[in-house]
Amino acid sequence: MSAGFLTSVIAFIVAIGVLVTVHEFGHYWVARRLGFKVLRFSIGFGRPLVKRVSRDADRVEYVLAAIPLGGYVRLLDERDGPVPAGEEHRAFNRRPPLARIAVLLAGPVANLVFAVLAYWLLFMHGVPGLKPVLGEVVPDSIAARADLRRGDEITTVAGVATPTRQAAALEILEGVVATGRVPVEVRGSGGGARLLTLEVPEADRRALTEPGVLLSGLGFTFWYPPQPVVVGELTPGFPAADAGILPGDRVVEVEGAPVDDYLEFVAEIRGRAGQSTRLVVLRDGRRLELELVPRAVEKDGRTVGKIGLGAAIDAAAGFPESMQTVERHGPLAALVPAVRETWDKSALTVRFLWRMVTGHVSTKNISGPINIAQYAGLTAAEGFTYYLGFLALVSISLAILNLLPVPVLDGGQIAFQLVEVAKGAPLSMEAQLIGQKVGIAMLVLLMGFAFYNDLARLFG
Repeated sequence: MSAGFLTSVIAFIVAIGVLVTVHEFGHYWVARRLGFKVLRFSIGFGRPLVKRVSRDADRVEYVLAAIPLGGYVRLLDERDGPVPAGEEHRAFNRRPPLARIAVLLAGPVANLVFAVLAYWLLFMHGVPGLKPVLGEVVPDSIAARADLRRGDEITTVAGVATPTRQAAALEILEGVVATGRVPVEVRGSGGGARLLTLEVPEADRRALTEPGVLLSGLGFTFWYPPQPVVVGELTPGFPAADAGILPGDRVVEVEGAPVDDYLEFVAEIRGRAGQSTRLVVLRDGRRLELELVPRAVEKDGRTVGKIGLGAAIDAAAGFPESMQTVERHGPLAALVPAVRETWDKSALTVRFLWRMVTGHVSTKNISGPINIAQYAGLTAAEGFTYYLGFLALVSISLAILNLLPVPVLDGGQIAFQLVEVAKGAPLSMEAQLIGQKVGIAMLVLLMGFAFYNDLARLFG
C-alpha cells in the first residue's frame, strides 16, 4: 500500500468527518434553539464506537460510529414511533412548518458559513497564485486564430480581472458555455495590450467542458518552468516500460535532437504515433540508446502518441517571483473576499449543475468518492492551506447538493414543508413514501454515474 494511497484515504476521511460534523451541527444547533427534541447526534453510521449521553433532561446521545462516511441528527417524530406523553409538541411533525424549514436549512447554511471561515483564514494567511502567462500556443488552434501568443498574460476575460490562472480558466469556461465568444485582453511579453476574441464553434462547446480539456481544446497551455525529463512513473504495458526505461532515468535525446523540457518531450512523442522512435537516456552516468514505438491513442478528437511515461517533478525548478501572486488581507478586510469567494463558487456550482441538466456542460464533471479522495490526498500533500481550500470547495458543493429538491435530501424535505404551507395540511404518508423511494433511486443512479466517471478517469 503506497504512502500516496494512505494519504488520500486519511485526508478523505478527515474531510468527510469535518464537513459532515459541520453540516449536522447546523441541524442540531437550530433544532435545539427552536424547541425540537434531539434524540441522537451521530457522526458516522453503523455500530457506535463511542457514545455519550447528555446530563440534561433531554438525554441526547452523542455518537461516533464505525462507518465514517456520513452522519445524522435524529429528532423526535411521531412518524417513527410512539412519543412520550407530554412531549408531543416537541416532535418534528408537530412543530410549525417554518420552524422545520429553518432546521432543514441549517445544515447547508452551516457548510456555507464554514466555507466563509475557511476562506477568511486563507485570505489572512495569503492565497498564492500564478499569473496567467501563456506557454505553448498550438498552430491553427482556436487560441492561435484569436492571435494569442506565447508569453502573453491574460489580464481580463469578458471585462473581469483575472490575476491568476484559476480565475482566467474559470472566466474563459464561463464564456465558452454561455455564448462561445470570449473577449480576452492580454498584455504581450513586450508590455503592449491587445483585445482579442476566442471564437468557439457551437459543436465544440460542450466537449470543452469535460475535465482537463478546456486549455488543450482551445490550443494553449500556461507557462511552466522547464522540467528535465526525469522518469517518475511508468504505466505497465506501455512502450516506455516495455523498452526497458526505469524510474530515475533521464531522457536527453529524441531522434538525435537534445531535449531538456518535459512538455517539449511530450509534444514530440505525441507527434510520433506509430513511428519507431530512438531515445537516449542517462542512467547512473551512462548513456543508453533505446527504441520504442509510441502507441496511437485518441485524445481531444486527434490521434496522438503515448508511451506511458510520467516525469518526476523537480521542486528546484520553481516559478520566478515575477510569475507569482499572493492575495493577503488583514482580519477585517479578509472577510469581504471570503464572502465573495463563497458566493462566487456557490453561484458557479448552481450554474454548472443547471447547465448539466440542460446538456450544455458535460456530465463527466460529476465526481465520486474516488476522485474526491485523490484531490484530498493531493491538497493534503501540498500543505494545510491547500487542504483548507479543498475543504471550502467541498463544503460549498455539499451545501448546494443538499438543497436540491430530491426527497431524501434537505432540499426535498423543505419542498414537502412548503407544500404543507401552501395546502394547509401535510402531504399524505403515501405521497411522502413514494417521494422517498424516488429520491433514493435518483441518488443511487447519481452515485453509480459518479463512480463510473471516477473509474473512467482512473483507468481511461
